Amino acid sequence: MAIVHNLGFPRIGAQREMKEAVEAYWKGKIDQAQLQETGRDIRKNSWKMQAALNMVPVNDFSWYDHVLDMSALLGVIPPRFEAGQKQVDLDTYFHMARGRAPGKEDEHACAMKKWFDTNYHYIVPEFHQEQSFKISCNKLFDETAEAKSQGYQVKPVLLGPLSYLWLGKIKDSDFNKLDLLKKLIPVYREILMRLASSGVEWIQIDEPILVLDLPKPWQQAFLNTYEQLQIKNLKILLATYFGSLQENTAIACQLPVAGLHIDAVRAPEQIPHVLKQLRQDAILSVGIIDGRNIWRTDLKKALEVLKPLQKQLGDRLWVSASSSLLHSPVDLAYETALDPELKNWLAFAKQKVDELTLVAKALKTGEGSIQKELKECEEAMKSRRNSKRIHNPKVKQRVQSITQEMIKRSAPHAKRSELQRNILNLPTFPTTTVGSFPQTQEIRAARRDFKLNKIQEQQYNEKVRAEIKKVVQKQEELGLDVLVHGEAERNDMVEYFGELLEGYAFTQNGWVQSYGSRCVKPPIIYGDVQRPKQMTIDWICYAQSLTKRPVKGMLTGPITMLCWSFVRDDQPHFDTAKQISCALRDEVIDLERAGVKVIQIDEPAFREGLPLRHKAWQDYLQQAVECFKIASCGVKNETQIHTHMCYAEFNDIIDSIAALDADVITIETSRSDMELLRAFEKFRYPNEIGPGVYDIHSPRVPSVDEMVDLIEKAVAYIPIHQLWINPDCGLKTRGWPETEASLQNMVKAAKQLRNKYSERAIVS
Repeated sequence: MAIVHNLGFPRIGAQREMKEAVEAYWKGKIDQAQLQETGRDIRKNSWKMQAALNMVPVNDFSWYDHVLDMSALLGVIPPRFEAGQKQVDLDTYFHMARGRAPGKEDEHACAMKKWFDTNYHYIVPEFHQEQSFKISCNKLFDETAEAKSQGYQVKPVLLGPLSYLWLGKIKDSDFNKLDLLKKLIPVYREILMRLASSGVEWIQIDEPILVLDLPKPWQQAFLNTYEQLQIKNLKILLATYFGSLQENTAIACQLPVAGLHIDAVRAPEQIPHVLKQLRQDAILSVGIIDGRNIWRTDLKKALEVLKPLQKQLGDRLWVSASSSLLHSPVDLAYETALDPELKNWLAFAKQKVDELTLVAKALKTGEGSIQKELKECEEAMKSRRNSKRIHNPKVKQRVQSITQEMIKRSAPHAKRSELQRNILNLPTFPTTTVGSFPQTQEIRAARRDFKLNKIQEQQYNEKVRAEIKKVVQKQEELGLDVLVHGEAERNDMVEYFGELLEGYAFTQNGWVQSYGSRCVKPPIIYGDVQRPKQMTIDWICYAQSLTKRPVKGMLTGPITMLCWSFVRDDQPHFDTAKQISCALRDEVIDLERAGVKVIQIDEPAFREGLPLRHKAWQDYLQQAVECFKIASCGVKNETQIHTHMCYAEFNDIIDSIAALDADVITIETSRSDMELLRAFEKFRYPNEIGPGVYDIHSPRVPSVDEMVDLIEKAVAYIPIHQLWINPDCGLKTRGWPETEASLQNMVKAAKQLRNKYSERAIVS
């Protein structure tokens, strides 16, 4: 009989209860006891939805991020957050993530980075040369006991020691972080022994770095590590996901662990190679249900993969989702307004668990035992394949007619920048923001009431215009040079545009966690994409009518629209991306015709979408650059094109970023203390760049001196005439008081730098 299990479940709650509770705690509206009670309720409901599984995952719940959980468990607390305490309390945990916590002084938050090629962010561990490790948090053990007390067969989930070290960063000195492994393994052993003594039989240890191109020393470290992690009466399931093991197959298959999990959705081709090298006594867990998308599983095809494996492996076959269901919304049942045909094509986390149990049942008792479900599934697959709403010949023809002339500006940046500088009349170190301004409760309520038909369109538009007017006036008072309209009309930078494009669908409660309490509701791209009408012109033109300073038109780029949506899986992703690019091109051209002189096309997901294996990079980067240029290159030389990227390492793709040929790029650098600018140490970036001078993901207000210091570091890499000054990212999630204070300091920093670096100094 195939064991059916799950690698992890969404931790936000079916109605985002975690978000509401955490934010209430941060604001002092509830105490820690009330917060913990919410956590227990969420876990109880999550385990209940997985009750049909042979084992339920525990420790997959998190108050912010599971990598940060690991840092707390191991006592990896940077000195600025009161390192040395015996136990890491919840406020220290939040202090590390946000730079702010109840009863603590504001500090620089730990860096944040994308989790592999997902839109989930993790808090980066900081390692020092004298780093020590010790069990410093009981969350893992408490939640294991909690699940067992409710009668569940548990499988605790831990991030593996090698992946944990790989994901961390070195601070204050230069050393090989792999050298820390000898200190780390004994603490992992202690954790495993403690779990074994509590009666745990199986533990899941995630080592996702096994699907990456690993240096030899890291590959070689696996065997010795897992030999030392053998604990009596405790079995290890080593979990890999997001790709194929490839050259790491032999390593993973020969490790002294009881079982190996592989991703058979993203990399089904690896199955025969794994079977050939897997130890004869080892379990093979096959991730056959897609943990990262929302399309219903073709149960017949899944069984066609699994039945030969069952015949070969017998009870050594386990069945699971490809990865944690963290990346999926919780429950499709809450989607009461979704088109019935489209809804029938989908499966959220709860439904994916149901699919797992159906597959396991068919393997155990034959396909006849799920004949009804197989028929329903087959009808849904047929409905999706044949639906007229999916294919639009005109859209496909437009993509096929893209020419090379469409994907290049008519003059090089050096010539364009001179024209733009004369038209925009900007000072040295021009200041701007990345796009959004704080979304108040009032404007959120107005948008909600409009969608619920409680107010008319005219009333809603008046409220949005009033908010835009306020934002423009605030920016003028602050002294910013290039303004934005603030995006009061936008619920989300992807969802807003998706709602105005054909080929997209939207959920009511399809929330997934992006980081901490930040949840997003990704649109669903189900069909060919096109723009039926203008999307932003009226709002941007209204904002521009209020000021003589330039106002940026704000768009979300094609790669981000792709990566931050649930994408159709019935055609290549870049076919869809090019459709989006063409739609955005129309909007860019219309903005220019309307007199908008600066247009920003955000691509925060450009680096995120990079394949995990280097050999696939060139094709991805070539197509991603082409998509951006399809969208951006239809304008005159006088029009200044901006783009924005955040939380990415640029060193290895700097050539491709330059190939975008955006006139100005803004990037995140403050949490990394400008470390990302080392990419420009050997590469002379040809265009202009705005390295973020303050972290918008923290409520902390940075000082003028801090921002000046960061720009001074940037000057070491970027010529002064190419530098802009701006925050790391949009300000949507911040409050007005901290936003105004931070921007005041930013403008003061720019003025101070202008005084220091005179025009004469720039020329010399």
